[in-house]
Amino acid sequence: MTVNDPFVAIGSADKLRQKSARHHITLRNRTNTNRYHSLLLFSFPKVQKEAQSGVDLGINASQFYCMEAVCPHLGAPLENASIYDVEGEEEEDIEDAVIVCPWHEYDFSLSTGESSTGLKACVFAVEVRSDGQVWVQQPSNEGGWDVIEVRPVSEAQTQGREVHAKELHTAMQNVSLDHSADAPDAPLPDPEPLPKTLVEWAVLVLNTPEPREKVHYTRLAARAFRSGQCRIIGGGRRDSSENSTRWLRKESETPPAVPPRLSDAKVVRPGQEGRRGKGGSERSRIAMLHSLANIEQWAIDLAWDIIARAPELYAKAKEGNSPLPVQFFSDFVKVAEDEAKHFSLLQNRLHQMGARFGDLPVHHGLWDSATETMHSLDARLSIIHLVHEARGLDANPLTIKKFDNAGDKDSVEVLTIIHLDEVTHVSAGHRWLTYLCDETEQSPIEVFRKNVGRHFAGKLKGPFNANDRSKAGLTREWYEDLVGEKAGGPIGVARSEIPGG
Repeated sequence: MTVNDPFVAIGSADKLRQKSARHHITLRNRTNTNRYHSLLLFSFPKVQKEAQSGVDLGINASQFYCMEAVCPHLGAPLENASIYDVEGEEEEDIEDAVIVCPWHEYDFSLSTGESSTGLKACVFAVEVRSDGQVWVQQPSNEGGWDVIEVRPVSEAQTQGREVHAKELHTAMQNVSLDHSADAPDAPLPDPEPLPKTLVEWAVLVLNTPEPREKVHYTRLAARAFRSGQCRIIGGGRRDSSENSTRWLRKESETPPAVPPRLSDAKVVRPGQEGRRGKGGSERSRIAMLHSLANIEQWAIDLAWDIIARAPELYAKAKEGNSPLPVQFFSDFVKVAEDEAKHFSLLQNRLHQMGARFGDLPVHHGLWDSATETMHSLDARLSIIHLVHEARGLDANPLTIKKFDNAGDKDSVEVLTIIHLDEVTHVSAGHRWLTYLCDETEQSPIEVFRKNVGRHFAGKLKGPFNANDRSKAGLTREWYEDLVGEKAGGPIGVARSEIPGG
């Protein structure tokens, strides 16, 4: 891309077509790193005489379209919108296709963004250049934009060492969590009654101690939210009585102080789980994977907990009636779904190695930090997503190297999938902390460092994975020379720093 190029490179047209017919793209502005923009990229096969006659069209075999990722009506996610053909002069003329928002059935032309309702969605020009790369028009020419994530919306996934990792990802989407290999798992029933709001789904997951059910409900919730079956966020409201500061919630929308775990769980304090070793033996690697599975189970709950508490925390901090953008909830539903996938992958790998989740002691250290930050949305984003999850970016490559040195390629594939997703989770934390700070005209770096000082114990330890932290929005001024001054308790690094999910 040249200095004045108004387009940003997304990726190879061939690889994009192989992965999915639609992709969710997240961009971040280079000059103002607080600015994010989400797009949807659609690809369709060209219906041409050359194609019908068997001529290889090469990079011109697909037509690409790009549109903003949220409905301009109420900000609902469009990534699972239905696509319909409108009769044109030529049969199957894709330029006459429209997408229909699954929430309120607003229709938008893929080529113009126009709707029969009078609304208009932003569309962006797409070029497939001579080298086969797809380029998308930037949302603005101010400072340029970096691509943070290109995520296939369908089940198809990317490839790499990453080829095999993401092929495994596809196969593992609905992997069994039962440690019995002799019979397939019985299908899990849907909850009765079905939750009516996203926060009710969140609370249902939080109150579910059985891991397989927790994963199942997470996937059902994500599907209901994206398809428009669940259109209400929920989470309560202010008491309208004069001078009242109370927040009113239904019981079904009240999250637990601590999510329950199975009664036979072996729970210890952080740092007391026993020595896990350095990965040289299978026993050591099982212990490491078991510890990571515990973190991922808590990470599922942490994603749903911020969804359940955010409406109240945001309303109280802002002292107004405008809610958080729907994109906030969409981002953390995606995080929850990823964490459920990670837990399933780790559980399955443990099973392959002759173990199962629950065999070894676990700690609840991540939830200690959740309890510490339940009063504040910016504190929660800072500590959980920009300290613990960012620490995961530092620790994951070292863990992957240990398994690679031991020749455990199957575990390397699983851990690579997890690491690739975690960059986007830290980016989500950065995006929404900077959003909150922009509204109050505060520096997000200063707010983050203040929250670490108040709610964390000990110095943030290196070595830091500066490259992946930077991809997620965390440049060095965020985390270098930073010490948490929280006294007492194993929250933080003074005793045992805990990488997040």
